Amino acid sequence: MPPPDLNQIVAPDGTARTLQAPPGCPVLYNPKAFERPMFNLHGYGPSIIEGTLLTLQVSLSSLVIAMLLGMLGAMAKLSPSKPLQLSAQTYTTIIRGIPDLVLMLLVFFGGQVFINQVAPLVGYEEYIDINPFMAGVSTIGFIFGAYMTETFRGAILAVPRGQIEAAYAYGMTRVQMFIRILLPQMIRHAIPGFGNNWLVMVKTTALVSIIGLDDMVRKAALAAGATRMPFTFYVVVAINYLIITSISVTALKWLEDRYSLGVIKA
Repeated sequence: MPPPDLNQIVAPDGTARTLQAPPGCPVLYNPKAFERPMFNLHGYGPSIIEGTLLTLQVSLSSLVIAMLLGMLGAMAKLSPSKPLQLSAQTYTTIIRGIPDLVLMLLVFFGGQVFINQVAPLVGYEEYIDINPFMAGVSTIGFIFGAYMTETFRGAILAVPRGQIEAAYAYGMTRVQMFIRILLPQMIRHAIPGFGNNWLVMVKTTALVSIIGLDDMVRKAALAAGATRMPFTFYVVVAINYLIITSISVTALKWLEDRYSLGVIKA
């Protein structure tokens, strides 16, 4: 049975009339659309792959920033210094209380306004345009640095205090104690939370499309607009994200098993 013609309307007298779209305007329904293969990307495949690679670049770059901020934040929270504790607590509270999308827009648009207002004060008169890649990476890294702070803090606290005291008793410096005693053991405790943060971070990279960065979500949106096949391209994007997260889960499971060798599980 052929699909109904959505360009037809039924008049009050019961007769069917075909709608005629003005020149240059799209019709409501195109019967030939049913003849297209669902996953025919119409030559946009390389563009989606290019966007996928950019998504991975954003994810990995943001991860580096998040790990650095997370470690600094965790050390600040565990520091005996009250100002450091307060600074880290304020950072994690504010970041976890503001939606990621709002922070992305604030950094990209608000940061651009701020920089261009400050630049003339130091003698730079030309307009400064913030790079979308740098804005996206810094924002996502800054956001997930707060979550990594709590992950690393919990992992450090999970290491028995007696082992740290024993390291100092053997004459180790703070750096030696951290590298030889604390870091190897905290990694095992941090991997589950770290993995969750990484998986959420990968999906959060989709937000960079709203500031004009050509990740795979934006590439898919442009292709969908050109071909009028949004379902096809967004399904491809969903599959790409699923592949990335599935590989990540496998790698994280291997790391967790590797760092749990010799550990007796309850």
